Amino acid sequence: MTDAEPTVSECTVKPLGPDTWGAFAQLAERHNGVWGGCWCTWFHCIGQARLSADPVFAGKAPGPAGNRALKERLVNDGRAHAALVFVGDEAVAWCEYGPPGELPNIYHRKQYEAGLDRLPDYRLTCFFVDRNYRREGMAGVALQGALRLIAQAGGGLVEGYPHDTGGQKISASFLYNGTRSLFEQAGFSYVRPKGKSNCVMRKVVRHG
Repeated sequence: MTDAEPTVSECTVKPLGPDTWGAFAQLAERHNGVWGGCWCTWFHCIGQARLSADPVFAGKAPGPAGNRALKERLVNDGRAHAALVFVGDEAVAWCEYGPPGELPNIYHRKQYEAGLDRLPDYRLTCFFVDRNYRREGMAGVALQGALRLIAQAGGGLVEGYPHDTGGQKISASFLYNGTRSLFEQAGFSYVRPKGKSNCVMRKVVRHG
């Protein structure tokens, strides 16, 4: 740990919104828009029909600039949620969450839907941690922050799709869904596998 890296207790969590968009954007920009310029939009988008029918998606420009503009429109429209972890005034991590209608696109979707008994009230779809703060517990802070924000919004059945690494060490930059052990520590229960190395996990979050 360097002098610039805080302890977990020194972090605060704030919801993504118009007032925190600037800090979110700065975190994304420090990493070239994250994952090839996705700007954490992939889970929002599904099908050309939606892109043409929904005014927020209609006319989306291609590439990272278009993704950035779309994410900002979704945030301003109250249709993009995340728990942002702050060190001082700087955002250093996030956990994206939202109802399935807000985040319809997930990996291995056909397999997931084939074994679906019910849709969750909320999904946890994406974690991102600043490269200078990885392996310092920030993903766990973001996850707990998302669960608190979900509780404040009414709670419900929450679902995540973490990597089931089997104890193998994987680069933190690839763990966009978090790990099974991270979710187990937060009280999630394993439901079933999804894809080659992911799984479905659930937890009921009470209103509070």
